[in-house]
Amino acid sequence: MTFSKILIANRGEIACRVIRTAKRLGLQSVAVFSDADRDALHVRMADEAIHIGPPQALQSYLRKDKIIEAAKRTNAQAIHPGYGFLSENYEFCTMCKENNLIFIGPPPNAIRDMGIKNLSKIIMHDANVPVIFGYHGDDQSEATLTTEAKKIGYPIMIKAVRGGGGKGMRIAFNEGEFLDKLNAAKSESRKSFNDEAVLLEKFIRRPRHVEVQVFGDMHKNYVYLFERDCSVQRRHQKIIEEAPAPGLDWSTRKKLGEAAVKAARAVGYVGAGTVEFIMDENQEFYFMEMNTRLQVEHPITEMITGTDLVEWQIKVAQGEVLPMKQDDIKLRGHAFEARIYAEEPENDFMPGSGRLSYLRTPPTGEDGKIRVETGVVEGDEVSVHYDPMIAKLVAWSSNRTSALQKLRHALQQYYVGGLKTNIPFLMSLCDNAQFQLGNVHTDFIKENRDALFHVQQITPTLAVAAASTYIQSQLGLKYNTDGAPSFFATHNNSFRLNFQQNESLTLIYDNQNYQFQIERISNSNLLVTYDNKTYPVEIRSSTDEVVLLIDGHQFRCRVHIDGDTCTFYSNVSRASLDFKLQQPSFLAQIASSGLGAAAGDPVAPMPGLIDKILVEEGTAVTKGQPLLIMTAMKMEHVIKASKDGIIAKVNATVGKVAKKGEILLTFVADDKK
Repeated sequence: MTFSKILIANRGEIACRVIRTAKRLGLQSVAVFSDADRDALHVRMADEAIHIGPPQALQSYLRKDKIIEAAKRTNAQAIHPGYGFLSENYEFCTMCKENNLIFIGPPPNAIRDMGIKNLSKIIMHDANVPVIFGYHGDDQSEATLTTEAKKIGYPIMIKAVRGGGGKGMRIAFNEGEFLDKLNAAKSESRKSFNDEAVLLEKFIRRPRHVEVQVFGDMHKNYVYLFERDCSVQRRHQKIIEEAPAPGLDWSTRKKLGEAAVKAARAVGYVGAGTVEFIMDENQEFYFMEMNTRLQVEHPITEMITGTDLVEWQIKVAQGEVLPMKQDDIKLRGHAFEARIYAEEPENDFMPGSGRLSYLRTPPTGEDGKIRVETGVVEGDEVSVHYDPMIAKLVAWSSNRTSALQKLRHALQQYYVGGLKTNIPFLMSLCDNAQFQLGNVHTDFIKENRDALFHVQQITPTLAVAAASTYIQSQLGLKYNTDGAPSFFATHNNSFRLNFQQNESLTLIYDNQNYQFQIERISNSNLLVTYDNKTYPVEIRSSTDEVVLLIDGHQFRCRVHIDGDTCTFYSNVSRASLDFKLQQPSFLAQIASSGLGAAAGDPVAPMPGLIDKILVEEGTAVTKGQPLLIMTAMKMEHVIKASKDGIIAKVNATVGKVAKKGEILLTFVADDKK
């Protein structure tokens, strides 16, 4: 069957990705959207769009009936599930078949068999695919699981049998913490997959996470498109991936690929799939799971094989033979993918949300060596209801060292304002000597924490550059190509009109005041006095980017003003710097008056949905006791008491979204303890 119209049962970046290939193939596309995504990029890109419900995924993107209804209403012949949501849902795949809709993915039995982790391990064992030692049984009683854990030996990996994306996964390092970790894994699994069954596996220390891209068609042809290394993770979720995996010899690479094809054959797989392996320090590998869908990191496989895997998916779903045979697939170069998230790495990678008030991406060029895969543009919201990924930045070159350099340079040119991102952390990762050598494993971030996390040092010239760029933005001067100044509107024209020849400026960073005296000599020359030294500043050009010459050092800078925050970017700082503009005195007095959260009052560490409140007003609590559970960005966060005390008031409401910094509970500390 040849398609003319497909519906994409997803949102954001992957929906945009599928729509682009559909357009290139001459196919019409149908988007679906929740209330939160009414104006989203994927909705604007599609030929048609259907509203499917409120922001909560359970009431919109996970509503199988609404997705099917949208496809039938628009006369779509096929549904592409993207990844996440319903992409590995056996029941949804079956419903598509029952409604004469083609599911662009594997058959239902493959999703079922590979989606249940304990069953998949049995199938893989029978297919002679290496499997790690563990317990995959149906008896889920605490007594049985505790006994099996002892047989396996600690440390133990506890995994939801229907898991994915790190959900329902915990590590117990000893028997004393086993039950707590077991209950946490079951609780998260129940919320994420409506199934609390788990399996147990021997936990391999310092393992690598290596996965193989496989493809099958309806004619029983199978190929592998080499492997990806996804070892560097936080919260059991990938943050940077590369292909091929560093340090593998061709013999191991071939064994991995052939084992992945065995896995696909064992379940009669059709379409794109990823077979994930865990690899020890001796490069011995064991089957971990199979993701029966397209992966987030599929672009790096495309880059090293010269393929479009979404196009392959569509062709295979139409009954066509695979576009290439195994001998035709050649490995070309090396590629990295960095996932750019709204999150705070220095705060345990706490997810964030908010409006992208400023967004500039690196140039991609015509050679295709840099790709920006995104579903947002400037002004869009990163919603608390969905994954906080802003984009995937992909870089390719002929070898690993060069590809990593390209990625690092592109990250330096990725500017986001309005919320915190992990871009500085990703740059720090690229600069890490061990990462550059390819010495990666799943404990990499934990073992290299001191090297990866550090506070940006503000040198005098960097401080002067920040002040000069801020002043330049307020003056409203830009320079034409001939060097002649031209006026432009800024957010604060009154500042420009009232700017005197001499002005004082205070910027605040990390609770430290940076004070400047600024004298404007001409439109292109300033004298900036900082810390008792005067710096001549020459403004060499100014468009969206300001080029400054300070003390013989050239800076390329940008600023973005959002309220009282001035975000400064430069080519010499690893991270963007968020300076606070000095508040008027009356606001400073209010801020210092003690109003707001008292010491010990639990506040929301990020925007999130209040899932459970575990205490009542008047409840006596002890330090470390769980008080409340929030859900944000598909992750569960437990808010605990910082001291012994009594709950005076419950401010939070179950089912409501709390803002970051919102006081959830009023807490009276018991200072006698």
